[in-house]
This record gives sequence, C-alpha cells and structure tokens, in this order.
Amino acid sequence: MAAGVILVLIFVLVVYVAFAVKIVQQHEVGLSERFGRYRKTLEPGLHLIIPFIEKVRKIDMREQVVDVPPQEVITKDNVVVTVDAVVYYQATDPVKLSYNVANFILAATKLAQTNLRNVIGDMDLDSALTSRDVINDVLRTILDEATDVWGTRVVRVEIQRIDPPDDVTEAMHRQMKAERDRRANVTEAEGEKRAAILTAEGVKQSRVLDAQGRAEAIREIADAEKYELITVADGEGKAIERVYGAIHTGDPTPDLLAIKYLEALQGIADGKATKIYLPLETSAVLASIGAIGEIFKDAQNDQDA
Repeated sequence: MAAGVILVLIFVLVVYVAFAVKIVQQHEVGLSERFGRYRKTLEPGLHLIIPFIEKVRKIDMREQVVDVPPQEVITKDNVVVTVDAVVYYQATDPVKLSYNVANFILAATKLAQTNLRNVIGDMDLDSALTSRDVINDVLRTILDEATDVWGTRVVRVEIQRIDPPDDVTEAMHRQMKAERDRRANVTEAEGEKRAAILTAEGVKQSRVLDAQGRAEAIREIADAEKYELITVADGEGKAIERVYGAIHTGDPTPDLLAIKYLEALQGIADGKATKIYLPLETSAVLASIGAIGEIFKDAQNDQDA
C-alpha cells in the first residue's frame, strides 16, 4: 500500500514537473497567461509555471513570409492581368500580434490583395509591367503602416508575376517582333548607307590621288621641257656669242662673208625650194658676190693669156 502511494506521488510529481517546466527557444518569446489573462513576457530560456493555472503561448520572432494567392486585377487601361506576390514580415510586439489580430496570416493576405488591386488599378499595363520596384515599395509602405497595430513590421514585398491575357501577350510579342525587325532594318540601312559613303569616299579619294598624280607628272614633264629649252637656249646663246666673238676677232673680209652666205643659202634651199626670198639687207652681200665674180673672171683671163 505504501509503495503504491509512493509510486502515485512520483507520477504526480513527474507530470507536475513536465507541465511546470517550459523552455522558450532563442528565436521565440513566451507569453505567460494566468486564467486566460496576459501576465508577463518570457524571454528565451527555462521557466517554471503553475500547471493547469498558467499557460505559455510562444511567438516566433523570426522573419516570416506570406504568400499572396494569384488574383485578377484590372489596370487603368482596362486590361485584366493576373498578379501574385509574397510579403515578408517580422514580429515586433508579440503581445499585439497575439491579442490584436485573430489570424494574422489571413488578415495580411487579404490586406495585400486589396492594396495590390488598388495600386495596379491606378497604372496602365505598360507601367505595371515595367514598374515592379515601384509597386513593391508602395505596397510595403501601405502594409507596414496597416500592420503596425498588429505588432509586426513588413520587411519587403515582392511581385512574383504579372501575367496579361493571352491575346494581349500575343499582341505584345508581335509588337516586340515588329520593333526588333524595325531596328534590324534601320541597322541594315545604316550599314548600307555607311558602306555607300565609304565607297564614294574611296572613289573620290582615288580620283583625287589620280588627278594629283597626273598633275604632278605634267608638272614634272613641263619642268623637264622647260629645263631642256633653257639649256638649249643657253647653249645656242653661248654658241652665238662664241661665233660672234670669233667673227669679230678674226675680222672676216667681205669675200669670206659672201662665201658663207652662199653656203647658208644652199642649206636653206636644201635642193627642194623652187623660190628663195632674200631680205632687203642682202644688197651689200650681193655686191660682194659680184666682186667675187670679177675676181674669178680676172683669174680666168690670166690663165688664157
């Protein structure tokens, strides 16, 4: 009998200790309630409570995520898009989180859906598709202010996808393809234009260089001919000067001049001329020729005698 009582007491003691000892983890905060009324907040560690009288509610203080289900939203330009998002939050006041909202996950989801419709409803489709960062920031600000009374802080909001209807998506794809084709055509036209310009510039440069080469060749030929003429003229001038000097030095007689004149006439006629025009100044020379004729006649008479 005594052994049975001892066993019962040991069992009761074990059950009491099991219900009295509470361990709060590092990432948690415990809310101690006595007869359903909040009594105090328990920090991480080992705590003893009165079993069946006190109860500990544990609140996770780590960052949590709420998945906002996809929903259809009408944009400002009356396009129906399907949008879903995720909300990251963290508890800041475990008391408010436990007693100010019955189901925080459901409340945060509905709040995010409502504000998501409002924000995207004020944008047209193009802005909604290209302004995800703006939508994220606006939603985070709205949700953070709204959930402050629930003892939470909205860390960030991320839009996962914004899907337009199939016909709009197909039209956008055609538009993008047309834009790419237009850019390709413009690029190709610019390339052809540039090639034509380069070709024309090459032809122009070639012609300019060719003209410059011909001009340089003509200039060099002219310089050579000029040099030749100057050299010949200088030579002839010097020859004339020497002949003139030799004539004056030798003091030629009229007879000699007449003979040279006749030789010159022979060269002028060259056996081909039928008529020879003599200048008026040849009268003195002709007189000398007559004198030469008289000399030859006298010589002939002497031989006959």
